[in-house]
Amino acid sequence: MGERKIDTEGCQGIRFKNVTSDVFSCLMKKLQNYGIEVLPGNSGVLEGNGIVAHFSWDGEANLIIEIKERPLDTYCGQISGKFRAFWRECQGL
Repeated sequence: MGERKIDTEGCQGIRFKNVTSDVFSCLMKKLQNYGIEVLPGNSGVLEGNGIVAHFSWDGEANLIIEIKERPLDTYCGQISGKFRAFWRECQGL
């Protein structure tokens, strides 16, 4: 198992807007298919592929994901880019 970096300097929170319940469900399913365990609910922890993140969705439109740990060889931008690509796919963009 690769080493992980606890993000004490922190990745910026990833903010998503226009997250309907269908988009939220789609996004969580894509994260699971990517190997990230997602617990049910509107907030909680995402964990897998060396990533640990906290997420919070207001149930209407706004989702925030904060990366807490990541692999040493992975940049914040790589993770946020992957999450944003999933979000765009779920919105049909």
